[in-house]
Amino acid sequence: MKEYLYSRNAVYETLRAKRRDVFRLEIAQGVQEKGRILEILQMTRDRKIPAISAPRAGMDKIHPAHQGVILEASGYPYANLVDILDLAKQRSEPPFLLILDTLNDPQNFGTLLRTAEAVGIHGVILPLARTVEVTPAVVNASSGASEHLLIAQANLSQAIDELREADIWTLGLDESPESRNPSEVRMDGGLAIVVGSEGQGIRPLVRSKCDFLMRLPMQGRVESLNAAVAGSVALYLAYLARHK
Repeated sequence: MKEYLYSRNAVYETLRAKRRDVFRLEIAQGVQEKGRILEILQMTRDRKIPAISAPRAGMDKIHPAHQGVILEASGYPYANLVDILDLAKQRSEPPFLLILDTLNDPQNFGTLLRTAEAVGIHGVILPLARTVEVTPAVVNASSGASEHLLIAQANLSQAIDELREADIWTLGLDESPESRNPSEVRMDGGLAIVVGSEGQGIRPLVRSKCDFLMRLPMQGRVESLNAAVAGSVALYLAYLARHK
């Protein structure tokens, strides 16, 4: 299945990651060949990928925020849980995972993927259904970070059981009364952080599988942080704990 990826960072990182089959590049007529555009064109030349000059009107029909570039490529190459755990072994690091439970907003998803890549997550696990997938909109929202991450689709309950067997703790972000503050939680070992959906949070079955729950204490008047911000804060807290 082919997809049309758009925006300069998304196209650049897709080409740099070399994980997808790429069929052709469209460059908007009149775009100056400098900066990121020049880098993209150089990569297509090196890989002998056809690059054509295209009218903006046609490219606008694919997506209005194309920024002068559209890449025709194969669908996103999902990984599996074994791949993710193997990557942690290759890096000689305690496994560090992000689990997203029925997240539905592509912008939130992309933001979390960008943070996850920045903090060195070994992989991301998504449910098999009722969740956003890695679409071109998500690749764009993540500024191409999705292309450098291992992302798997799995039954979350079963995946958490497998993680427990591998001595990986599961931490769920949740505002329930039994949730602990970050100062009461160890995050420097094998860890999977679970972030729930924008509306209902973590589903009850997945919450019951978590080894512990954590809340982010706040002093402001806003009731809570959205999924992307809360998840990003938790990822950075874990990053700091792992790099003391």
